Amino acid sequence: MRRLFSKLKLYLPLIKSLQTGLLLATGLAGYMTARCPVFHIPTLAGLAGSLFLAISGSTVLNMWWDRDIDSRMGRTSRRPTASGSVSPRETLILGLILSVLGVGWALSLDRLYGLVVFAGLFFDVVVYTIWLKRRTCWSIVWGGISGGMPILAGRVLGIGQIDWVGILLSLAILFWIPTHILTFSIRYAKDYSNAAVPTFPSTYGVKATQIIIAVSSVLAALAIGLAGILIGMEWGFVRLLAVLSSGLFILALVVMIRPSDKANFSLFKYASLYMLSAMILLSIYS
Repeated sequence: MRRLFSKLKLYLPLIKSLQTGLLLATGLAGYMTARCPVFHIPTLAGLAGSLFLAISGSTVLNMWWDRDIDSRMGRTSRRPTASGSVSPRETLILGLILSVLGVGWALSLDRLYGLVVFAGLFFDVVVYTIWLKRRTCWSIVWGGISGGMPILAGRVLGIGQIDWVGILLSLAILFWIPTHILTFSIRYAKDYSNAAVPTFPSTYGVKATQIIIAVSSVLAALAIGLAGILIGMEWGFVRLLAVLSSGLFILALVVMIRPSDKANFSLFKYASLYMLSAMILLSIYS
């Protein structure tokens, strides 16, 4: 038993629990925009379980593939795969098992939902990580698309089809992703250079990257606001969302007028809080 817990302790960092938790929250929010969870608890549990497994599986597979560049970056050098505390074979097997279980469970719930979950995993692991990440800085677009799949999948499971609300919610995540990835690429530019990973700062410069971060954050807020209106969110909730968005707009304006590392990181932290708050508002309303 002690050995099992020791293994679990080693495996836990492989799934990036905070990142996985946030993406899982978006999937639950997407479902709750379509159905009241109180009356569909078994389906909600299936959604949570299948998404958790699929997202965790894709993250573990990314860790397995990127173990060589992670070992050359100070920020990631302590990851289990980079440090060697978990073997590549173990990591690959774990990632495949989680992925197959997650996608399989999703397909058993609903075929279209399962296809969206599979698409998210495929875009993240194959297109973003394996194919494009080491070739072009534009790989983050596909990373953003994969990040938008959980919320689209949740919406699809709720209504049985892909609609404009689901697309807008997915776009909101797509536009939010650069705030996260590009901020890190500025803050840890030397790490990415050591790992020979192309980034927007190294390709287009820091100032241009900061402007992209600001614009994408604003677009994320607009997409969420429009989706909220389309699902019939009451004006009280819309006004609260607008207040939260105003903070995002102000920080984005500061970044565009006077770009700096401090302003950029403040926008990054607020954007993460904003996204989580928006998901909670969408869930509470429903």
